[in-house]
Formats: sequence, structure tokens, C-alpha cells
Amino acid sequence: MAGRKKQPLSVIQGKGRSHHLTKEEIERRKKHEEAMRAGTDKVVPPDRLLKSQKEKFEELASQLVELGLMDNLDVDALAMYIETYDNYVRVIRSARKMTAKDVDNNFKEYAAKMRTATQLADTCRKLASDLGLTISSRLKLVIPEKEEKETSPMAEFLKRRGHSG
Repeated sequence: MAGRKKQPLSVIQGKGRSHHLTKEEIERRKKHEEAMRAGTDKVVPPDRLLKSQKEKFEELASQLVELGLMDNLDVDALAMYIETYDNYVRVIRSARKMTAKDVDNNFKEYAAKMRTATQLADTCRKLASDLGLTISSRLKLVIPEKEEKETSPMAEFLKRRGHSG
């Protein structure tokens, strides 16, 4: 059984669940997370993309960079998402052009197109999730705000004295 996915330190702290981490562990994780970030100076559409795909790349990339969800290492993943999405649209349009008679006469072709569309949709969904293009994937990345608890004067007094209150 696999463990949970490792969360960024900022998310753990935002949830108020960093009490199990030592100061050294927090510092080590901060340094590690900073070292894992790549620049954004090379976030440009790959040459293999068509003109319309490059425009879509630039539109999505600028938003993802602004949100801090994309860097140079994600360029190919975004390009693959755009290519896969375009292929999905192309296959679906092709399947929709088939009339009921076409489907009856050549059901294998229609079924193959629909299988391909399903595979492409699954791949799109996975890539979109990895890139933060879905609301659910972005919500997982949002740093929850710590709840401000009102403390009573007695709790403050006990805290100053070293007792948990």
C-alpha cells in the first residue's frame, strides 16, 4: 500500500499540521523545495506545436506561471496536454460526422474512434491534473489559512506559565 503524496511545507503549515516537524526538518524541507524549483525563463512553446497550439500554450502557460504552478520543467507536459486535447477534439468531430447509417455499416470504425477518444480524454485528464488545470488539482495546492482562535485570558496566562491550556 502506498503512502500519501508528500505535500509542500507551506501546505502542511497552512493546515496547522507542522507540529510534528522539528525546526531542522522544516529548514531542510524549505531548502529542498527551493532547490527543486526551476526558472520560468524558458517557458516557451516547443517548435513542434502548430500556430493555434502555440497560442493556447502561451495563454495557459502565462496563467500557470502567474499562479506559481509552472516552470521550465513543465513545458513538455503542457505541450503534450495541448497536443492530446487537439487530437481528442479531432477524433470526436470525426466520430460525430458519422451518420447512423455509417455507424451501422461500419461499427468497428466508430467503436475504434470512440475507444481512441476515451484514451485521449483519460490522458488529457491526467495531464490537466498534473499541471493544475483542474479546479480539484488547484484546490489541493491552495494553502489553507490558519484559523485564528480567540484565546481566553486564562488560556494566555497558562500558556505563559508553560502549561497547555
